[in-house]
Amino acid sequence: MTNLAYTTDPSEAIVSDETQMQGLRPVPRISVQAFCETEAVASPIERAAEDRRMAKAHVKVHMGGLPTAIEFYHTAPTPNLIIVETRDEPRVLMAKLEQLAGVCDPASKVVIIGHHNDVGLYRDLIRFGISEYVVAPISMADIVSDISKIFVDPEAEPIGRSIAFIGAKGGVGSSTIAHNMAWTMSRLFQSEVVVADMDLAFGTANINFDQDPAQGIAEAVFSPERVDEVYLDRLLSQCAERLSLLAAPSTLDRVYDFDADAFKSIVETAQRSAPMVILDVPHVWTGWTRQTLAQADEIVITATPELANLRNTKNLIDMLRKLRPNDPAPKLVINQAGVAKRPEISPADFAEPLGVTPLAVIPFEPQLFGNAANNGRMLGETDAQHQIVQIMNDIAHVLSGRGEMKIKKKAGLTGLLHKLKRKKAGA
Repeated sequence: MTNLAYTTDPSEAIVSDETQMQGLRPVPRISVQAFCETEAVASPIERAAEDRRMAKAHVKVHMGGLPTAIEFYHTAPTPNLIIVETRDEPRVLMAKLEQLAGVCDPASKVVIIGHHNDVGLYRDLIRFGISEYVVAPISMADIVSDISKIFVDPEAEPIGRSIAFIGAKGGVGSSTIAHNMAWTMSRLFQSEVVVADMDLAFGTANINFDQDPAQGIAEAVFSPERVDEVYLDRLLSQCAERLSLLAAPSTLDRVYDFDADAFKSIVETAQRSAPMVILDVPHVWTGWTRQTLAQADEIVITATPELANLRNTKNLIDMLRKLRPNDPAPKLVINQAGVAKRPEISPADFAEPLGVTPLAVIPFEPQLFGNAANNGRMLGETDAQHQIVQIMNDIAHVLSGRGEMKIKKKAGLTGLLHKLKRKKAGA
């Protein structure tokens, strides 16, 4: 619990803030939403949002306490950090926090700014899962310091979740799905996402996002001793408001042979910088791709419904089960289904020997994908109402851990599968 000194002299407060903030490291790319009952709390949070250490964070202040937050998150995605001011007595506060927990993402952190200096309440809140309880009044430095302790502390877990995308075969669209998933997550959940294009020779992320960065992932992997949050931040190019790219050079002026752990520090540093890290892993089998997949939080395999893809997918899943015995099986996306006059394996027959259920079946839509690729735009930018864009939204909810509340929308997948079956029957 933070015990805060209060002063009525603004000049003394400024000196106190400067002293308290010395040595604080920049806060990573997180989203913060505050729900305040008083201007005395809202004002220092707004000032904190303007501090240079908070430059990468997205901060929004709402007036209204816990009831406003509960109502707000019934329809809105929850950020990485929720700050709530409350004057409630301990028993009332705990009851309202139960309601807040019912509408929030479990991964969201919560800081309570209260008006009761009660050690028992503090212990109850920490047991409940609250990250910090701060007693009002507060200063700007208190806010920055508490956020820094939660997200920058070297002892803290990495804030970012890594999702590795790999194709069962070249040309199945794994990179396209990875890039669209990154863009979709950043838009749907208003959360910072970093995409790492790990295909240094032939990567397409810079083309798909219409970027031409002067530097990117190659500088990091060839200078591992320099890799930290500050250096990585210089290498990132901004693709959208909450989407950053660690681009591949996509040149052949050198060979790209790496040790097994070559990308480990890059991925771990990216995970300390953003809540979601999308790894676009090339279709090769080397020590470093094997290690990257073994250490990712989630794996998505993209395959087309053909025999070679089935064999490769089975080999990948079997190997990854050995490498990750305590993790769930990789997710499977069947892409480019329903190509006219092409003999295909049905989704059910494809999945049966793998022991997994496809996360999604994406139909063959060359016009939508072609227009997006040729214009350096994402599918959602090309045709936001297209059914495939809805499938992408559903996949994003599942991969981000929000699948339970969106799973009913899978009806769109059922309709597409039915359409594909009718199309195949009439061919």
